[in-house]
Amino acid sequence: MTELEQLHKRISERFVRAFATYGLLSDGDRVLVGLSGGKDSLCLLELLARRARIDRPAFGVEAVHVRMENIAYESSTDYLEHFCASLGVPLHVVATRFDVRQGGAGGKKPACFLCSWHRRKQLFNMAQQLGCNKIALGHHQDDLLHTSLMNLFYQGRFATMPAMLKMRKMPLSIIRPLCMVAEADIARYAELRGYEKQLKQCPYEHDSNRSSVRQLFEMAEKANPEVRFSLWNALVREDKLTEGQ
Repeated sequence: MTELEQLHKRISERFVRAFATYGLLSDGDRVLVGLSGGKDSLCLLELLARRARIDRPAFGVEAVHVRMENIAYESSTDYLEHFCASLGVPLHVVATRFDVRQGGAGGKKPACFLCSWHRRKQLFNMAQQLGCNKIALGHHQDDLLHTSLMNLFYQGRFATMPAMLKMRKMPLSIIRPLCMVAEADIARYAELRGYEKQLKQCPYEHDSNRSSVRQLFEMAEKANPEVRFSLWNALVREDKLTEGQ
């Protein structure tokens, strides 16, 4: 097998295992993929589109790209349209913006928080307009592990983004089918598949607590390669990967 074939096999196996473990898909589901244009969301859409061609479970897939007008974080719409068309997936492009001067009771909120909140709001709106009952996001295993450390360090609680999150206030669930896939595998797969890189990266992507935690996690992995599996197993034992909200 070529390196690309080996990677595809490993990623696909973990992708399918996540569905089986956390019951992420059911017959009749309509899934909306949040397509940022980064490697993770492109990989997620490709895997879901291929999976949708299998008879069971029978589900539909659509994609939405949310463009933030006042943040220099950009993907080529032409490329995304071509990518989706090659997979037979309808693409919807919506635009929004936010005021970076917005603040809450505790003072100004970080730009990353505001950007994420407004993007998520557009995803929820589009899902309901299209009649989708599930929103698929491209968070991989590293994202979940980093989030668990952030919650420990900054909030004093052990929790992470779950593989399945059932919303209580609306008939929607958020699923993360790449939750068992390592970021390094996705990055190499994207390189070998020739995914087009984003035109502009987010100007705030290195200005956050997440970046600091990512560096700490990388240092920990170098000291102990088993730390990834230890932390993941702890999340599994404490049942932190499925919850309602």
